[in-house]
Amino acid sequence: MPVQPPSASELVRLAAQFGFDLEGAELDELTTLAGGMIASYQRLDEMDAPPRPVKYPRLDTGHRPIGAENPGNGWAWKCSIPGAPEGPLAGVRVAVKDNICLAGIPMLNGTEMLEGFVPREDATVVMRLLDAGAEIVGKTAVPAFCFDGGSVTGYPKPEPENPYDAARLPGASSSGSAVVVALGEADMALGGDQGGSVRMPASWSGIVGHKPTWGLVPYTGAFPIELTLDHLGPMCRSVRDCARMLEVIAGPDGLDPRQGGAVTQPYLELLERGAEGLRVGILTEGFGWPDASEPDVDEAVRAAAQTFASLGATVGEVSVPIHRDGLAIWTAIAAEGATELMIKGNGMGTNWRGHYTTDLSDFVGKARAGRSRDLSPTVKLTILVGEYMAQRYDRHYYAKGQNLSRLASARYNAALSEFDVLVMPTTAMKALPRPGADASVTEIVASALANLHNTAVFDATGHPAMSVPCGLSDGLPVGMMLVGRHFDDATVLRAGHAYEQARGELEAPASRKVLATV
Repeated sequence: MPVQPPSASELVRLAAQFGFDLEGAELDELTTLAGGMIASYQRLDEMDAPPRPVKYPRLDTGHRPIGAENPGNGWAWKCSIPGAPEGPLAGVRVAVKDNICLAGIPMLNGTEMLEGFVPREDATVVMRLLDAGAEIVGKTAVPAFCFDGGSVTGYPKPEPENPYDAARLPGASSSGSAVVVALGEADMALGGDQGGSVRMPASWSGIVGHKPTWGLVPYTGAFPIELTLDHLGPMCRSVRDCARMLEVIAGPDGLDPRQGGAVTQPYLELLERGAEGLRVGILTEGFGWPDASEPDVDEAVRAAAQTFASLGATVGEVSVPIHRDGLAIWTAIAAEGATELMIKGNGMGTNWRGHYTTDLSDFVGKARAGRSRDLSPTVKLTILVGEYMAQRYDRHYYAKGQNLSRLASARYNAALSEFDVLVMPTTAMKALPRPGADASVTEIVASALANLHNTAVFDATGHPAMSVPCGLSDGLPVGMMLVGRHFDDATVLRAGHAYEQARGELEAPASRKVLATV
């Protein structure tokens, strides 16, 4: 059906939304003029803007696994898409977070609102993995719209379980990716990180998760939350594997506006330099969060940081007071930004150059119009607060949050002029208990947003940050976060690898041991 011109009554309604009236001759003339402008849109309907070509055939488009076929409930979909016969990731089984487009494979993004959506094209990161010889073996489960730091709002049920204790949460929106890697269901996984969602599930599920520098890895073809917060990154059982994956997926694609000035490094080559000569700064404000930090977590991370001294590094304490305000800065950006782009912008928005995934935007728009009641409590809360602040305070606090994020970035950069990496707990606490089936909205939101203290600010500032397991306490993993300079991901990986080599093997989830013997 061709684009229809607006009626006079529709223009009157729209004018009222913007605070002005239309009537009489002005209304008549503007109605005629608007009809003339619509001719341009009608011409667009006659033109073709094809999706990017799909390079690798889908060997098996797969199915939604249930029961024993989905240990830990980490999978949203299983499939088989072999990549190139040779390459740096030849023979590697890779899982892809279910907010990343995989042509011909259903994508839910954790919500029943997207039931029935099947992308027509592969995301850039998918293309690069397949070109490197990887096999995509499935999509991993996520909470609703990936806006959930605990993984308590996802669809379909049951949601991913913590690999070490099924009664606890696996952490954040890349929870499915963490679970399938921790259990050995995949060798590597792609995760997404806007508030900590690569690092938090890595911490709670006992694997390594690296959030690259903002703009290093193209986001093209992934469902966004907020352009200035969006990151994609590797989740693996070792730092070395994260470096292997990052070498494949990093670098500009010419289509993502987040990527201005992206600079890559030889991550694997620099990995072996060891910790000799590194300057490691223990970030004071990353420890002892009131009503959040657990003493055993703080103690484990401080002990792990001291390991660097025995490896030839210099270890010292450093203070960045604005770190304690990082979550407030992030909240101002995330609430209004996500409401504008993820919700009102149907996942694509406007005012940026690059590749728009139009079939995704179309589907989200129709789903939002008819099924907004199905939004999760975390998304509803974000929309209500974000839109209230935008309307009531004229976007002042979004703008101020962005300005303060640059100030925070400068303060971290000052600390990183004295130290090569900063160290703190990834999450202030170990994995939280899963809320019950009859949990209130308040309890659900608390479980979803209670663990962002140290992680969220580095999405706002864009610094590379990685979670590395540094031990178990009460049978649950503890993650140490390493933060580095912009586009110096290699040093973060180098430090993590040196620590990992000194630490040795950690106890794996019992279910992974069973899988390994099958």
